Amino acid sequence: MARPRRIVLLRHGESEGNTDDTVYEREPDHALHLTETGWRQATEAGRRLRDVFGEERVSAYVSPYRRTHQTFRALGLDPRRVRIREEPRLREQDWGNWQDAEDVRLQKIYRDAYGHFFYRFAQGESGADVYDRVGAFLESLHRSFEDPDHPPNVLLVTHGLTMRLFCMRWFHWTVAEFESLSNPGNAEGRTLLLGANGRYHLDRPFERWCTPESYGATG
Repeated sequence: MARPRRIVLLRHGESEGNTDDTVYEREPDHALHLTETGWRQATEAGRRLRDVFGEERVSAYVSPYRRTHQTFRALGLDPRRVRIREEPRLREQDWGNWQDAEDVRLQKIYRDAYGHFFYRFAQGESGADVYDRVGAFLESLHRSFEDPDHPPNVLLVTHGLTMRLFCMRWFHWTVAEFESLSNPGNAEGRTLLLGANGRYHLDRPFERWCTPESYGATG
């Protein structure tokens, strides 16, 4: 088994939806473009990643959304050293078709009160649903490590919530731990590094917006 030395998680650059909530009433979430700022953010992230990867090969998985594909393109990685695959399981949490701004505002209030992991959008997914498909992707990813010639680097270009749930699944975090964490910024990353003990650790933690609540054992 050839486990990679690093697994890089990268959130897409700023998109139209990050600057204008009403765009979801007119455009499908998956079709939103990066803004000019988002292109710059992704280009800057690419400079950092090229320094990290150097001349090493990379196995890249990209969410099927337009903004993640555009982010990957802006990274400017050497195509001779990168194997890229579109991975639908790394997509954003599905809110369900076009959105009504007032309805979304209310559902976000309900979600904040109910919990981001368990709350299910009326026509879409809960955080738990995303967790399940990320878990299915992880099974596929681990099988790919069985290739003795697997690249030493893995890159996932995805979304903030998906990044947190990927780490929750990988490190076996509790729901309360997940609920306490904030999304990374646009074009911001986290890296799982393989240590000498054969275990992975995060290069830096996610920011917290609160202290994790402990539910205790209920039996």
